[in-house]
Amino acid sequence: MEKKANIFVICAPEISSILHKEIKTLGFSNTKEHRLGVQLFGSLSDCMYLNLQLRTANKVLWEVSKLYAANPDQLYNKAINIAWEEEINIDGYFNIDSFVKNDTITDSRFANLKLKDAIVDRFMKAHKKRPDTGPEKDKTRIYMHWVETECILYYDTSGGVIAKHGYRKIPGSAPMLESLAAAVIMVSKWDCKSPFINPMCGSGTLAIEAALLASNTAPGLFRDNFGFMHLASYQETQWNEMCERAQKQIKPCEAKIYASDISEEAIKNAKFNAEEARMNKYIEFTVSDFRQLDIAKEPGIIILNPEYGERLGYEDELVGIYKEIGDLFKQKCQGYTGYVFTGNRILGKNIGLRTKRKIPFYNGSIECRLLEYELYRGTRKE
Repeated sequence: MEKKANIFVICAPEISSILHKEIKTLGFSNTKEHRLGVQLFGSLSDCMYLNLQLRTANKVLWEVSKLYAANPDQLYNKAINIAWEEEINIDGYFNIDSFVKNDTITDSRFANLKLKDAIVDRFMKAHKKRPDTGPEKDKTRIYMHWVETECILYYDTSGGVIAKHGYRKIPGSAPMLESLAAAVIMVSKWDCKSPFINPMCGSGTLAIEAALLASNTAPGLFRDNFGFMHLASYQETQWNEMCERAQKQIKPCEAKIYASDISEEAIKNAKFNAEEARMNKYIEFTVSDFRQLDIAKEPGIIILNPEYGERLGYEDELVGIYKEIGDLFKQKCQGYTGYVFTGNRILGKNIGLRTKRKIPFYNGSIECRLLEYELYRGTRKE
């Protein structure tokens, strides 16, 4: 019988409700949504499946132990009694990362060192041998969340951040993270069948994530290294079977996806990324100014991610761009649902249309909004 423990799936701010829905759609129950993630209960194989399938997550953490420690010595004395040898291979390698908010700790690296000492000393007392440890992050990962006296220790089953889906080899300038792009699409009104139009596509992330979603392609298929692969209870045959099932569940993308950018270099990079994701056959890329676009007559969604004007003095240059996005919506996109993702509310007002929804997101540390517009044919009453 597989060992089960608490699982905490971490995500970016404002995405937890989307992640929660995604996890429930995968068949998990008894879930609890938090501000920065979703908690559930499961086995290592459940963690593997979540890493394979989730589009909007950052990391999947599998709880080792919850303990209470007021200071570093108490942390050491309790951590040394945990059966780390059940999952950390004696000939392996582990790395520790942490979030620490405790009055006795001024540098989280000291907390990491005390935890490392406890793990190593346990191995040495029992086996006269110990696994290696250090800064390398591509083997067994341990995550410590220590706030005041509550300390929760996890195995980081993701290893690297799974918010990066692994296909984007050329990110371009100011790229949108893959998990954020997926969340934006999933919260939109797109049905994965109608046209998806993405002017100003940059490195192509939104268009590629749309194709991955519509074709039911699991994002974890693009990665060959996860944290769970270095735990003792990991079974490679189980993972291979899981990936084979995911491959069989891929279906042709029914939607027409159009991506364009005024930059030839951007389109070149976007095409390369789409090929890496094996989605190039579903996306029509063109070099075009968004003002000159021919919009498909069949209604769908159109989504733009224009610059926000973070650089001082650059905001004024973007006012006209945002006004012209509003003109594009009014003149060519009747029947569509329009979206603009922006980190600048003032610029967003220059679109000049009434928003149906203003959906909060964060792009890194920048507070953003996904502005939704219903673009009626004729008047709203009609």
